[in-house]
Amino acid sequence: MDKLSKIYVAGHRGMVGSAITRALRKNGFENILTRTSSELDLRSQAAVADFFSQEKPDYVFLAAAKVGGIVANNTYRADFIYENLMIEANIIHQAHLNNVIKLMFLGSSCIYPKMAPQPLKEEYLLTGVLEETNEPYAIAKIAGIKLCEAYRDQYNCDFISVMPTNLYGYGDNYHLNNSHVLPALIRKFHTAKEENQPFVTAWGTGSPMREFLFADDLADACLFLMRTYSGKEFVNIGTGQDLSIKDLTTLVAQAVGYEGEIRWDTSKPDGTPRKLMDVSTLHGLGWQHTIQLKEGIDLAYNDFLQNQELYAVN
Repeated sequence: MDKLSKIYVAGHRGMVGSAITRALRKNGFENILTRTSSELDLRSQAAVADFFSQEKPDYVFLAAAKVGGIVANNTYRADFIYENLMIEANIIHQAHLNNVIKLMFLGSSCIYPKMAPQPLKEEYLLTGVLEETNEPYAIAKIAGIKLCEAYRDQYNCDFISVMPTNLYGYGDNYHLNNSHVLPALIRKFHTAKEENQPFVTAWGTGSPMREFLFADDLADACLFLMRTYSGKEFVNIGTGQDLSIKDLTTLVAQAVGYEGEIRWDTSKPDGTPRKLMDVSTLHGLGWQHTIQLKEGIDLAYNDFLQNQELYAVN
């Protein structure tokens, strides 16, 4: 990948895609190709075919996806599997037909079996039953990995896959029902602080263990792998460190400055008991994260404060 390469970032307005776009520009890449969803419907085979034939990108970061938290995944099950399958199939196939030099597909840690040994090694894929609440999304992401492998096997395409852990950062989704746990907690505690609420209700028991990676660290890892890695096996991207949701909740409350009580609604689902990525492959290749969780939460909360009007309507 050189500075003049035409690089298509699919999903550039999402948290991950925008972080990749920032990282590319920071590293001197200016020939960046983007389209909003209103400009290009990635679920449309014809639209994606026309786009690739006209633009002929050299490199593709496939960060576009329909995403959400436990409630969204479990409520819109058909939407999550259909839309993600269509997006990835259309882009990967057209990347092959239009001789894209290299493509990176971004998956999710939910591809792993619910009760897989911890930490999660890449080899654990397809060794057990998935978490029921997000099974459709996970199956779509697994299909994306297998598409990249199949096009590599049959057509010798340099298509690679990476599996990020739980992400947060600039431009996150702060919807109270459809967001992931960390941004949902930021919004809850901020609202409670502003309204002097005596307590905040958090979902579940607080016992599940989770790992969190700042999106800009993920973007840095993606650029690193796009430049240095061309293996068939997908690569986990994470910190290799986790904490309980209860401890995360305390960290977020402290960052926001909320001093009230935290109550746990145990009628709400916990999801997978633990999800910690084994990042030994990534570390062995020479990359490690730089933004620690406390610093990252502060950065995310400051971003939330600066964009409250935008986030409040979501």
